[in-house]
Amino acid sequence: MTAVVVVALGLLLGGCGERAAWAERKPAYGELRELPEELDADGTTIRVGDPHAPVTLRLYEDMRCPVCEEFERTGGPAAVERTLARTVVTEYTLASFLDDKLGGNGSKEAANALRAALEEGKFAEYHAVLYANQPEEIVDGFTDAYLLELAAEVKGLRGPAFDSAVRTMKYRDFVARSQKAFDRVASGTPTADINGNRVREAYSGVLYEKVALGRLLDAVKKDPEGWEEYTPMSQDLD
Repeated sequence: MTAVVVVALGLLLGGCGERAAWAERKPAYGELRELPEELDADGTTIRVGDPHAPVTLRLYEDMRCPVCEEFERTGGPAAVERTLARTVVTEYTLASFLDDKLGGNGSKEAANALRAALEEGKFAEYHAVLYANQPEEIVDGFTDAYLLELAAEVKGLRGPAFDSAVRTMKYRDFVARSQKAFDRVASGTPTADINGNRVREAYSGVLYEKVALGRLLDAVKKDPEGWEEYTPMSQDLD
């Protein structure tokens, strides 16, 4: 089958190649559970992967958002592969505006549960499970019971501390601060920045094609400071 892929071109790669620090490469992580995870000092950014990676992919997501699920299923695997390979570090800001727009509490409940999973070192694994089992947006299906049911799919996540944090909405302040952080810089989900540069809406198709996003991330890796914008081009791939 032929697919139309948005290919990132026009990268301003005027530098002298990859960072010298990457001359001696560290071994890749084997799977999601091995990835380091941390909450940034800003109190809202969740960072996954090697913090010294040459490329930073910043994602703004609402866990109820079906387009975010589409990204995670299509282009997202390219980012995961490179995060495991230590060439990309992925940062997340978790929005919850869909609760106010559609009614319910699923976005807030899911964001709170993900923060609780971070406390257990299981954010990346749980994040993947939630998107793989995302309820329909209008259903508001991320209830406490469903979140705990899905948590059982992540080895070592369920326990008194995690379960209590989910049931009591322990991290409600984190959820509120995260939404405020989202409001300051983005207007919809998913939104993506690469090394501080916004992937503009007109070119956002690159996010939903694994090959195209992978090529973009690899190009930025070659000169992390040297890209500012790109122009899309359609290319047929078998």
